[in-house]
Amino acid sequence: MAIPSAASVPRQPNKLSFHHNVSLTVSLSVGSPPQNVTMVLDTGSELSWLHCNKTPTTPGATFEPLRSSSYSPTPCSSPICRTQTRDFTLPVSCDQKKLCHATISYADSTSVEGNLASDKFILDGGSPLPAAMVFGCMDAGSSSNPDEDAKSTGLIGMNRGSLSFVTQMGFPKFSYCISGRDSSGVLLFGETNFPWLRPLNYTPMVQISTPLPYFDRVAYTVQLEGIRVSSKVLALPKSVFVPDHTGAGQTMVDSGTQFTFLLGPAYTALKNEFMQQTKGVLRVLDDPNFVFQGAMDLCYRVELTRTSLPPLPAVTLMFRGAEMSVSAERLMYRVPGMVRGSDSVYCFTFGNSDLLGIEAYVIGHHHQQNVWMEFDLAKLRVGLAEVRCDLASQRLGLGP
Repeated sequence: MAIPSAASVPRQPNKLSFHHNVSLTVSLSVGSPPQNVTMVLDTGSELSWLHCNKTPTTPGATFEPLRSSSYSPTPCSSPICRTQTRDFTLPVSCDQKKLCHATISYADSTSVEGNLASDKFILDGGSPLPAAMVFGCMDAGSSSNPDEDAKSTGLIGMNRGSLSFVTQMGFPKFSYCISGRDSSGVLLFGETNFPWLRPLNYTPMVQISTPLPYFDRVAYTVQLEGIRVSSKVLALPKSVFVPDHTGAGQTMVDSGTQFTFLLGPAYTALKNEFMQQTKGVLRVLDDPNFVFQGAMDLCYRVELTRTSLPPLPAVTLMFRGAEMSVSAERLMYRVPGMVRGSDSVYCFTFGNSDLLGIEAYVIGHHHQQNVWMEFDLAKLRVGLAEVRCDLASQRLGLGP
Protein backbone atom coordinates (compact mmCIF):
# COMPACT_ATOMS: atom_id res chain seq x y z
CA MET A 1 0.00 0.00 0.00
CA ALA A 2 3.03 2.28 -0.08
CA ILE A 3 2.98 5.53 -2.04
CA PRO A 4 5.89 8.01 -2.31
CA SER A 5 6.59 9.23 1.20
CA ALA A 6 8.35 12.10 2.92
CA ALA A 7 12.02 12.31 1.99
CA SER A 8 13.02 11.91 5.64
CA VAL A 9 11.46 8.42 5.75
CA PRO A 10 12.32 6.83 2.37
CA ARG A 11 10.06 4.14 0.94
CA GLN A 12 7.94 3.88 4.07
CA PRO A 13 4.17 3.44 3.82
CA ASN A 14 2.68 6.79 4.62
CA LYS A 15 -1.06 6.41 4.45
CA LEU A 16 -3.58 5.13 6.93
CA SER A 17 -7.33 4.76 6.78
CA PHE A 18 -9.30 5.77 9.84
CA HIS A 19 -12.81 5.65 11.21
CA HIS A 20 -14.77 8.40 12.88
CA ASN A 21 -17.80 8.66 15.09
CA VAL A 22 -17.34 10.80 18.18
CA SER A 23 -13.57 10.66 17.54
CA LEU A 24 -11.21 9.88 14.66
CA THR A 25 -9.35 6.60 15.14
CA VAL A 26 -6.43 5.01 13.25
CA SER A 27 -5.09 1.46 13.50
CA LEU A 28 -1.38 0.71 13.83
CA SER A 29 0.93 -1.87 15.38
CA VAL A 30 3.34 -1.36 18.26
CA GLY A 31 6.11 -3.48 19.74
CA SER A 32 8.02 -6.71 18.99
CA PRO A 33 6.17 -8.85 18.12
CA PRO A 34 3.63 -6.25 16.89
CA GLN A 35 0.46 -5.69 18.89
CA ASN A 36 -2.50 -4.13 17.07
CA VAL A 37 -3.73 -0.88 18.61
CA THR A 38 -6.41 1.68 17.78
CA MET A 39 -5.55 5.31 18.52
CA VAL A 40 -7.54 8.56 18.47
CA LEU A 41 -6.05 11.07 16.00
CA ASP A 42 -5.56 14.33 17.90
CA THR A 43 -3.97 17.44 16.36
CA GLY A 44 -4.59 19.22 19.68
CA SER A 45 -2.24 16.99 21.72
CA GLU A 46 1.49 16.36 21.90
CA LEU A 47 2.20 13.06 23.65
CA SER A 48 0.93 9.85 22.05
CA TRP A 49 -0.11 7.30 24.65
CA LEU A 50 -1.52 3.82 25.04
CA HIS A 51 -3.54 2.19 27.80
CA CYS A 52 -0.98 -0.22 29.19
CA ASN A 53 -1.48 -3.41 31.09
CA LYS A 54 1.76 -3.92 32.96
CA THR A 55 0.84 -7.41 34.14
CA PRO A 56 0.48 -10.17 31.49
CA THR A 57 -3.16 -10.95 30.64
CA THR A 58 -5.16 -12.06 27.64
CA PRO A 59 -4.82 -9.54 24.76
CA GLY A 60 -7.49 -6.83 24.78
CA ALA A 61 -7.90 -3.07 24.38
CA THR A 62 -4.54 -2.44 26.03
CA PHE A 63 -0.90 -2.53 25.03
CA GLU A 64 1.16 -5.06 27.00
CA PRO A 65 4.74 -3.84 27.38
CA LEU A 66 5.91 -7.14 28.92
CA ARG A 67 5.12 -8.87 25.63
CA SER A 68 7.34 -6.49 23.63
CA SER A 69 11.11 -7.10 23.50
CA SER A 70 11.68 -3.59 22.04
CA TYR A 71 9.82 -1.75 24.84
CA SER A 72 12.04 0.57 26.90
CA PRO A 73 10.82 2.71 29.82
CA THR A 74 12.27 6.24 30.06
CA PRO A 75 14.32 6.97 33.22
CA CYS A 76 14.03 10.31 35.04
CA SER A 77 17.66 11.05 34.24
CA SER A 78 16.96 10.94 30.49
CA PRO A 79 17.20 14.25 28.56
CA ILE A 80 13.78 13.34 27.11
CA CYS A 81 12.26 13.46 30.60
CA ARG A 82 14.21 16.52 31.70
CA THR A 83 13.97 18.82 28.68
CA GLN A 84 11.44 17.61 26.10
CA THR A 85 8.36 17.59 28.31
CA ARG A 86 8.13 21.36 28.88
CA ASP A 87 4.93 21.78 26.84
CA PHE A 88 3.01 19.10 28.78
CA THR A 89 -0.12 20.27 30.61
CA LEU A 90 1.44 19.24 33.95
CA PRO A 91 5.12 18.86 34.93
CA VAL A 92 6.56 15.32 34.83
CA SER A 93 7.76 13.63 38.03
CA CYS A 94 9.95 10.71 39.12
CA ASP A 95 8.27 7.55 40.37
CA GLN A 96 9.57 5.00 42.90
CA LYS A 97 11.41 3.08 40.17
CA LYS A 98 13.12 6.31 39.01
CA LEU A 99 11.08 6.27 35.80
CA CYS A 100 9.67 9.37 34.11
CA HIS A 101 6.03 9.76 35.21
CA ALA A 102 3.60 11.94 33.22
CA THR A 103 0.04 13.09 33.85
CA ILE A 104 -1.82 14.50 30.86
CA SER A 105 -5.06 16.41 31.38
CA TYR A 106 -7.56 17.54 28.73
CA ALA A 107 -10.09 20.35 28.41
CA ASP A 108 -13.02 18.00 29.07
CA SER A 109 -11.53 17.22 32.53
CA THR A 110 -10.32 13.74 31.54
CA SER A 111 -6.77 12.71 32.41
CA VAL A 112 -4.34 9.82 32.01
CA GLU A 113 -1.10 9.05 33.79
CA GLY A 114 1.77 6.59 33.58
CA ASN A 115 5.37 6.26 32.42
CA LEU A 116 7.12 7.62 29.37
CA ALA A 117 8.64 4.82 27.28
CA SER A 118 9.76 4.06 23.74
CA ASP A 119 8.93 1.27 21.30
CA LYS A 120 8.61 0.52 17.58
CA PHE A 121 5.53 1.79 15.73
CA ILE A 122 4.42 0.25 12.42
CA LEU A 123 2.10 2.03 9.96
CA ASP A 124 -0.45 0.11 7.92
CA GLY A 125 1.20 -3.30 7.95
CA GLY A 126 4.54 -1.98 6.63
CA SER A 127 8.01 -2.16 8.12
CA PRO A 128 8.69 -0.35 11.43
CA LEU A 129 9.37 3.39 11.34
CA PRO A 130 13.12 4.09 11.49
CA ALA A 131 13.26 5.22 15.12
CA ALA A 132 11.61 3.98 18.29
CA MET A 133 8.95 6.47 19.33
CA VAL A 134 8.53 8.00 22.78
CA PHE A 135 4.98 7.62 24.08
CA GLY A 136 3.08 7.36 27.35
CA CYS A 137 2.41 3.88 28.74
CA MET A 138 -0.62 4.87 30.83
CA ASP A 139 -2.09 2.71 33.56
CA ALA A 140 -4.47 5.12 35.29
CA GLY A 141 -6.86 7.93 34.41
CA SER A 142 -10.36 9.37 34.42
CA SER A 143 -12.80 9.65 31.53
CA SER A 144 -15.87 11.74 30.70
CA ASN A 145 -17.02 9.22 28.08
CA PRO A 146 -15.93 5.69 29.08
CA ASP A 147 -18.03 3.97 26.39
CA GLU A 148 -16.30 5.91 23.60
CA ASP A 149 -12.85 5.59 25.21
CA ALA A 150 -13.26 1.81 25.40
CA LYS A 151 -13.23 1.72 21.58
CA SER A 152 -9.58 2.79 21.39
CA THR A 153 -6.27 1.76 22.94
CA GLY A 154 -4.94 5.30 23.18
CA LEU A 155 -4.23 8.57 21.43
CA ILE A 156 -1.80 9.68 18.72
CA GLY A 157 -0.56 13.22 19.42
CA MET A 158 -0.13 15.25 16.23
CA ASN A 159 0.61 18.83 17.32
CA ARG A 160 3.93 20.67 16.86
CA GLY A 161 5.44 19.73 20.24
CA SER A 162 8.87 18.05 20.36
CA LEU A 163 7.39 14.67 21.43
CA SER A 164 4.42 14.58 19.03
CA PHE A 165 4.21 11.73 16.50
CA VAL A 166 4.87 13.96 13.47
CA THR A 167 7.80 15.77 15.12
CA GLN A 168 9.51 12.58 16.30
CA MET A 169 9.11 10.93 12.91
CA GLY A 170 10.39 13.98 11.03
CA PHE A 171 7.37 14.31 8.73
CA PRO A 172 7.37 17.86 7.30
CA LYS A 173 3.73 17.64 6.30
CA PHE A 174 0.62 15.54 6.88
CA SER A 175 -2.94 15.62 5.57
CA TYR A 176 -6.25 14.04 6.36
CA CYS A 177 -9.69 13.87 4.82
CA ILE A 178 -12.86 12.92 6.73
CA SER A 179 -15.80 11.52 4.79
CA GLY A 180 -19.21 13.05 5.41
CA ARG A 181 -21.09 10.06 3.97
CA ASP A 182 -19.78 7.19 6.05
CA SER A 183 -17.38 6.69 8.93
CA SER A 184 -14.20 6.51 6.83
CA GLY A 185 -11.23 8.77 6.31
CA VAL A 186 -7.63 8.86 5.18
CA LEU A 187 -4.45 10.13 6.87
CA LEU A 188 -1.30 10.76 4.80
CA PHE A 189 2.25 11.69 5.75
CA GLY A 190 4.36 13.60 3.24
CA GLU A 191 3.55 15.24 -0.11
CA THR A 192 0.09 15.05 -1.67
CA ASN A 193 0.48 16.01 -5.34
CA PHE A 194 -2.63 14.32 -6.71
CA PRO A 195 -4.12 15.42 -10.06
CA TRP A 196 -7.67 15.03 -8.71
CA LEU A 197 -7.05 17.30 -5.69
CA ARG A 198 -7.91 20.93 -6.37
CA PRO A 199 -5.39 23.62 -5.29
CA LEU A 200 -5.47 24.29 -1.56
CA ASN A 201 -6.09 27.67 0.00
CA TYR A 202 -3.55 28.30 2.74
CA THR A 203 -3.84 30.19 6.00
CA PRO A 204 -0.65 30.89 7.98
CA MET A 205 -0.13 29.48 11.46
CA VAL A 206 -0.03 32.15 14.14
CA GLN A 207 3.30 32.27 15.98
CA ILE A 208 4.16 34.08 19.20
CA SER A 209 7.69 34.58 20.49
CA THR A 210 6.85 35.25 24.15
CA PRO A 211 5.21 32.50 26.22
CA LEU A 212 1.74 33.57 27.40
CA PRO A 213 -0.24 31.70 30.09
CA TYR A 214 -3.29 30.85 27.95
CA PHE A 215 -1.66 30.46 24.52
CA ASP A 216 -0.84 26.94 23.36
CA ARG A 217 2.38 27.47 21.38
CA VAL A 218 2.45 23.97 19.85
CA ALA A 219 -1.18 23.95 18.64
CA TYR A 220 -2.17 24.50 15.00
CA THR A 221 -3.25 28.08 15.56
CA VAL A 222 -4.76 30.06 12.68
CA GLN A 223 -6.32 33.52 12.52
CA LEU A 224 -10.12 33.59 12.39
CA GLU A 225 -11.11 36.96 10.92
CA GLY A 226 -14.89 36.75 10.64
CA ILE A 227 -18.01 34.59 10.42
CA ARG A 228 -20.62 34.70 7.67
CA VAL A 229 -24.18 33.31 7.81
CA SER A 230 -25.36 32.85 4.22
CA SER A 231 -24.12 36.14 2.71
CA LYS A 232 -24.26 38.21 5.93
CA VAL A 233 -20.99 38.83 7.81
CA LEU A 234 -21.54 39.07 11.57
CA ALA A 235 -21.00 42.59 12.87
CA LEU A 236 -18.13 41.78 15.21
CA PRO A 237 -14.95 43.83 15.76
CA LYS A 238 -11.73 42.15 14.56
CA SER A 239 -10.44 42.34 18.16
CA VAL A 240 -12.92 39.60 19.17
CA PHE A 241 -10.86 37.08 17.16
CA VAL A 242 -7.38 38.19 18.28
CA PRO A 243 -5.70 36.64 21.35
CA ASP A 244 -5.48 39.07 24.28
CA HIS A 245 -2.42 39.92 26.40
CA THR A 246 -2.75 36.60 28.28
CA GLY A 247 -2.94 34.55 25.06
CA ALA A 248 -6.62 33.75 25.54
CA GLY A 249 -8.65 33.74 22.31
CA GLN A 250 -6.45 31.80 19.89
CA THR A 251 -8.15 29.71 17.13
CA MET A 252 -7.04 26.06 17.09
CA VAL A 253 -7.69 23.37 14.46
CA ASP A 254 -8.31 20.30 16.62
CA SER A 255 -9.11 16.83 15.26
CA GLY A 256 -9.49 15.58 18.85
CA THR A 257 -12.61 17.70 19.41
CA GLN A 258 -15.89 16.75 17.73
CA PHE A 259 -17.69 20.09 17.33
CA THR A 260 -16.65 23.74 16.98
CA PHE A 261 -16.60 26.12 19.93
CA LEU A 262 -16.54 29.90 19.81
CA LEU A 263 -15.89 32.44 22.57
CA GLY A 264 -19.02 34.01 24.07
CA PRO A 265 -19.43 37.23 22.02
CA ALA A 266 -18.88 35.47 18.68
CA TYR A 267 -21.07 32.51 19.68
CA THR A 268 -23.94 34.77 20.76
CA ALA A 269 -23.79 36.78 17.54
CA LEU A 270 -23.75 33.59 15.43
CA LYS A 271 -26.58 31.99 17.42
CA ASN A 272 -28.80 35.08 17.09
CA GLU A 273 -28.19 35.46 13.34
CA PHE A 274 -28.74 31.74 12.65
CA MET A 275 -32.01 31.82 14.63
CA GLN A 276 -33.09 34.92 12.70
CA GLN A 277 -32.36 33.32 9.31
CA THR A 278 -34.09 30.02 10.20
CA LYS A 279 -37.25 31.55 11.70
CA GLY A 280 -40.24 29.69 10.31
CA VAL A 281 -37.94 26.94 8.98
CA LEU A 282 -36.87 25.30 12.25
CA ARG A 283 -38.71 24.98 15.58
CA VAL A 284 -36.55 25.89 18.58
CA LEU A 285 -36.55 23.40 21.46
CA ASP A 286 -38.00 25.56 24.22
CA ASP A 287 -36.18 23.99 27.16
CA PRO A 288 -33.78 26.33 29.00
CA ASN A 289 -32.52 23.41 31.11
CA PHE A 290 -31.24 21.39 28.14
CA VAL A 291 -27.67 22.12 27.01
CA PHE A 292 -26.15 19.42 24.77
CA GLN A 293 -22.65 18.36 25.89
CA GLY A 294 -22.55 21.29 28.30
CA ALA A 295 -21.94 23.99 25.69
CA MET A 296 -24.50 23.69 22.86
CA ASP A 297 -27.67 25.48 23.88
CA LEU A 298 -29.33 26.05 20.50
CA CYS A 299 -31.43 22.97 19.78
CA TYR A 300 -34.46 22.26 17.62
CA ARG A 301 -37.41 19.90 17.35
CA VAL A 302 -37.64 18.05 14.03
CA GLU A 303 -40.52 15.69 13.16
CA LEU A 304 -39.52 12.04 13.39
CA THR A 305 -41.19 11.51 10.01
CA ARG A 306 -38.78 13.87 8.23
CA THR A 307 -36.09 12.10 6.22
CA SER A 308 -33.95 15.21 5.75
CA LEU A 309 -33.50 18.66 7.23
CA PRO A 310 -34.99 21.74 5.51
CA PRO A 311 -32.61 24.04 3.55
CA LEU A 312 -30.38 25.93 5.99
CA PRO A 313 -28.09 28.96 5.59
CA ALA A 314 -24.39 28.02 5.37
CA VAL A 315 -22.06 29.22 8.12
CA THR A 316 -18.62 30.21 6.81
CA LEU A 317 -15.56 30.58 9.01
CA MET A 318 -13.36 33.25 7.42
CA PHE A 319 -9.63 32.72 8.01
CA ARG A 320 -6.74 34.78 6.71
CA GLY A 321 -6.39 33.49 3.13
CA ALA A 322 -8.93 30.65 3.36
CA GLU A 323 -12.52 29.84 4.28
CA MET A 324 -14.32 26.82 5.72
CA SER A 325 -18.00 26.59 4.81
CA VAL A 326 -20.34 24.50 6.98
CA SER A 327 -23.66 23.67 5.37
CA ALA A 328 -26.69 21.36 5.39
CA GLU A 329 -26.51 18.37 7.73
CA ARG A 330 -23.10 19.37 9.17
CA LEU A 331 -24.85 22.32 10.87
CA MET A 332 -27.05 20.01 12.92
CA TYR A 333 -26.43 16.96 15.08
CA ARG A 334 -29.22 14.64 16.11
CA VAL A 335 -29.09 14.00 19.86
CA PRO A 336 -28.93 10.20 20.14
CA GLY A 337 -32.02 8.61 21.68
CA MET A 338 -33.73 11.90 22.53
CA VAL A 339 -37.40 12.25 21.55
CA ARG A 340 -39.85 15.00 22.55
CA GLY A 341 -43.41 13.98 21.66
CA SER A 342 -43.32 13.07 17.97
CA ASP A 343 -40.06 14.98 17.39
CA SER A 344 -36.39 14.15 17.46
CA VAL A 345 -33.99 16.77 18.85
CA TYR A 346 -31.19 18.31 16.76
CA CYS A 347 -28.60 20.75 18.09
CA PHE A 348 -26.63 23.44 16.28
CA THR A 349 -23.05 22.13 15.92
CA PHE A 350 -21.39 25.31 17.19
CA GLY A 351 -21.02 25.64 20.95
CA ASN A 352 -20.02 28.25 23.49
CA SER A 353 -16.40 27.95 24.68
CA ASP A 354 -17.25 30.00 27.77
CA LEU A 355 -19.60 27.26 29.01
CA LEU A 356 -16.76 24.72 28.73
CA GLY A 357 -14.25 26.96 30.47
CA ILE A 358 -12.03 27.02 27.35
CA GLU A 359 -10.33 30.34 26.57
CA ALA A 360 -10.10 29.65 22.83
CA TYR A 361 -11.88 29.09 19.51
CA VAL A 362 -11.70 25.39 18.62
CA ILE A 363 -12.44 24.05 15.11
CA GLY A 364 -13.57 20.44 15.60
CA HIS A 365 -13.49 17.50 13.19
CA HIS A 366 -17.26 17.53 12.49
CA HIS A 367 -16.77 20.73 10.48
CA GLN A 368 -13.68 19.37 8.72
CA GLN A 369 -15.72 16.68 6.93
CA ASN A 370 -15.23 16.71 3.15
CA VAL A 371 -12.37 19.18 3.49
CA TRP A 372 -8.83 18.13 2.55
CA MET A 373 -6.82 19.35 5.57
CA GLU A 374 -3.07 19.79 5.12
CA PHE A 375 -0.76 20.68 8.01
CA ASP A 376 2.52 22.00 6.62
CA LEU A 377 5.05 22.08 9.47
CA ALA A 378 7.90 23.26 7.21
CA LYS A 379 6.09 26.35 5.87
CA LEU A 380 3.94 26.84 9.01
CA ARG A 381 0.59 26.92 7.26
CA VAL A 382 -2.69 24.99 7.09
CA GLY A 383 -4.20 24.21 3.66
CA LEU A 384 -7.88 23.60 2.91
CA ALA A 385 -9.84 22.43 -0.13
CA GLU A 386 -13.34 21.03 -0.39
CA VAL A 387 -13.31 17.45 -1.70
CA ARG A 388 -15.44 14.31 -1.56
CA CYS A 389 -13.41 12.42 1.01
CA ASP A 390 -15.07 9.06 0.36
CA LEU A 391 -13.91 9.30 -3.29
CA ALA A 392 -10.44 10.43 -2.18
CA SER A 393 -10.14 7.32 0.00
CA GLN A 394 -11.15 5.12 -2.94
CA ARG A 395 -8.60 6.77 -5.25
CA LEU A 396 -5.90 6.10 -2.68
CA GLY A 397 -6.87 2.44 -2.42
CA LEU A 398 -8.25 2.84 1.11
CA GLY A 399 -11.96 3.07 0.44
CA PRO A 400 -14.58 0.34 0.65
